[in-house]
This record gives sequence, C-alpha cells and structure tokens, in this order.
Amino acid sequence: MSYETVIGLEIHVQLATRSKAFCADDASFGGTPNSHVSAISLAHPGTLPRLNARAVDYAVRLGLALGCKINPHSTFDRKNYFYADLPKGFQTTQDRNPVCIGGSLTVDSGRETAVRSPSTIRIHHIHLEEDAGKSLHDQDPSDSLIDLNRAGVPLLEIVTEPDLRSAEEVAAFMTEIRRLVRWLGISDGNMEEGSLRCDVNVSVRKSGEKELGQRCEVKNINSMRFARRAIEFEVKRQIGILESGSRVAQETRGFDAGTGTTYSLREKEDAHDYRYFPEPDLPPVVLTEQYLREIKNGMPPLPVELETEFREKYKLPDQDIDMLAQDRETAVYFLKLAKLAGSETRAKSISNLIINKLLPWSVTSKIPLDECPVSPSGWLELLDLIESGQLSASTAYQRLFPALLEKPAGSPTRLATEMNLLQSADSDFLDQIAAELLDRFPEKVAEYRKGKKGLIGFFMGELMKMSKGKAEPKAATKVLEDKLNE
Repeated sequence: MSYETVIGLEIHVQLATRSKAFCADDASFGGTPNSHVSAISLAHPGTLPRLNARAVDYAVRLGLALGCKINPHSTFDRKNYFYADLPKGFQTTQDRNPVCIGGSLTVDSGRETAVRSPSTIRIHHIHLEEDAGKSLHDQDPSDSLIDLNRAGVPLLEIVTEPDLRSAEEVAAFMTEIRRLVRWLGISDGNMEEGSLRCDVNVSVRKSGEKELGQRCEVKNINSMRFARRAIEFEVKRQIGILESGSRVAQETRGFDAGTGTTYSLREKEDAHDYRYFPEPDLPPVVLTEQYLREIKNGMPPLPVELETEFREKYKLPDQDIDMLAQDRETAVYFLKLAKLAGSETRAKSISNLIINKLLPWSVTSKIPLDECPVSPSGWLELLDLIESGQLSASTAYQRLFPALLEKPAGSPTRLATEMNLLQSADSDFLDQIAAELLDRFPEKVAEYRKGKKGLIGFFMGELMKMSKGKAEPKAATKVLEDKLNE
C-alpha cells in the first residue's frame, strides 16, 4: 500500500522592528532576562496597547511580494489561553480579518541536486500578532523560569494551504521564505535565534484518495534539518498506525532533536477552544490605496525578477544565478559591476570574481560587499588585466587580489607593475627567450618536428619558467610554434 504525504505550514517570522508590536519596549534579541519589558508587556492593569506602524508596513511588504490581496480593513482579536510565558492570559492576533489574504510562492525542491522540480505553494493568509515569552526549564533544579523579553515582539504568521508533499519541499519553502524576508529587510530570518520557526501540520492518505487524512501538528521547529527529520519520522509513525488498523489522533506534538522523534504534547485545539473575540483596545487597521502604492513603490526588485534578468540578459548559468541571488546585497553588487562594465559579455567573469573570491572574502572578513575597500571600477580593471593577457588568472587572484585589499587606493595596473606581475607580449622579448629555449633542448625540437606535437606543452612550461611568468601565453605559444615549424 502506498501513501501520499500532505503538509501545511504555519511559519512565524519575527519582524526586525526596534520596538515591540504594541508598546515601545526594545524588541532586539537577547539581553538580560526580563530587561526588555514594561508595564504594558507585563500586562499590568489599566495599560493599553498601541500598534507598531512599522510592523504593518512589513506585513504589507511581504504580502505584496507573495501576491497576496492586502486587506484594506484588518482587525485584531484576542486568542485566549493560559501559559506562564503569556502574562495577559491571551495573545493579541488576527483571526477573522487578517492583513494579507491568498497569494502563493513557487519553490524548487531540486536546487540542491540540480534536478529542477518547481512547485507552487498557495498561501491561505498572513496575519500579524505578538510573540510570547520563553520558559526556561534547565536554569534551576526545581523551578521553571520565565524570560519575558520576547513577549510582545511582532510576528507575522504565514499559513499555507496543505500543498506540500515532502520534507524536501518544506525545506525549499522555508529556505525561500527566509531569503524573501531578508531580501525585503523585514526580518533577519535567523532560525537559531527564533526569528524564523514553523509548525508543521502532517497527515498521510492512501495514494489516489482525495480526502485529507487526520493531521498532527509538530510545534516550533527552528531549523531546516529538524524540519526534515520531524516530517520523516511523523510520516512513518502515521503510516504505521494506519497499517495496524488504527486511526491517527489529532494532536499537537513536539520534536526531540536528540532522538529524531516526535512526542505527544496535548490534544489539538480547534478555533473555538481559544474563544476568539474582537480586541476592544485596538481600532481597525485601515490601509488606503495611496499607502499601498507608497509601500509598493519603495520595494526592491524581487529575487525572481533578478533571476530572470540574470538568465535572459546576462546569460548566466543556473548555478551562478543561485549563488548571486541568495541575498539582495550580492545581487545588487553584481548588477553594479555588470552595468559599469557596459557589456553583457563580461557578466560571466564578473560572476566568477564575486562567487569565487569576493563572497568568501566577505564571509571571512565580515565586511559587506558594498563596503569593500576596492571600488567596482578597480575590480573591473583587474578583470581587464586578465582578459587582455597582461596578467594570468592565477596570478591575479592569488597575488594581486589580496594586495589590492591591503592597498585599495591604488590602481590595479600600477600595483601589478610595482609587484612585477605583468606579462609581456613583446615579440623581441619572446623571440630571445624562445631561441635560447630551443638551443637548450635540440633533441626535443627534433622530436617535435618529427610529429610529436604534444611537446608544445613542455616548451611552454620551460618558457614560462625562463620568463619568470612574464610571457603572455597566447603570444608565447605563437612564437614557439613559428620557430619550431621553421
């Protein structure tokens, strides 16, 4: 019996605002426990919330990027439940009228294997809400401790339709969402710090069936690897239950990273269990057409738009496109160099420079590309030296590249001259070296002239040694061939 996996996601994106969703408390990560709090985030009696306008801006940006309909009249609700890390006893969220409705995201679960497998995942809605605090169970031998620094931090919850069919698709979707929120500048997408986490709703059904199986929700997964492992285990567990003739119970489950297994937390709540009702202390969020136009006009080109440009205008291969479009900074830097070069034919050499040299340097030095001390025109001059034959690629990247970063104010040509790195195509210079070389190896010359043409590689190697790397390879090869064929 074969089964089909059906997965829906609830992704929580922590927004990169300076303050919390409904008060002015610091929303940054970390800090001494309970230092980013106030009477409002601690839910003292008589305190009132005030909506963070920047959080709404960020929600609209993401909605536009995902092709959602932006709700011009969204409202907040109270989601009632009791946990020690939720001081108010309810969460301020959006239930009936979320800010973004519909939309979709196309992902490619075959990027890692180079076997393209695009699929479009529909978005049900995106709503704005606040985060809860954090319970710490390993800080005290007898008590659980509560850190409320995170309580009230603004979140966007992205709820998908049950369109995903594998752990690979989930990983691809999460990767694309992380790239998108970073690209838009609305979140750092740091899964290790909890800026991006997801609840995974997993069910299985017999292949060919239309009706969905009973789903189980696996909570708060904060890494791609854990998501894969949790889904793979949960699918096997549910299939085992069905094969034994039993029924899968609807429940909320946790994931144990140590064992790679899921475990039961509680029966799954339905909407009525939360006793949603309209938030009386927050007015509706009314978004005008002018406001939406301003947000849209202020958005950068989206990743898919630049990927198309890289492919169609600059003729770059998919592997290069994947690397250059990983983040907006890299994509923009490539475009800056490509436009300055003024020729699409140089795009591949620019791409190679960024991928193979500048990105590793940026990661190691922790300096963003747009703060690189060498100007874009300086890098293009370096490429000019290689393409004109004045400098070999190995010499350029191994010796001149690090020297330029140490002396960024200097011209690459001037610095290469000072370092005695430039190659020469001067015919008199090459003739003299070639003549000396052939005199040293008369037996090899005779073998070449009898038809052993592969010896040209030997002669070129010796010529480069004699010239101390100064001979321009193409010109030197021609001089050698002319003399050997006399």
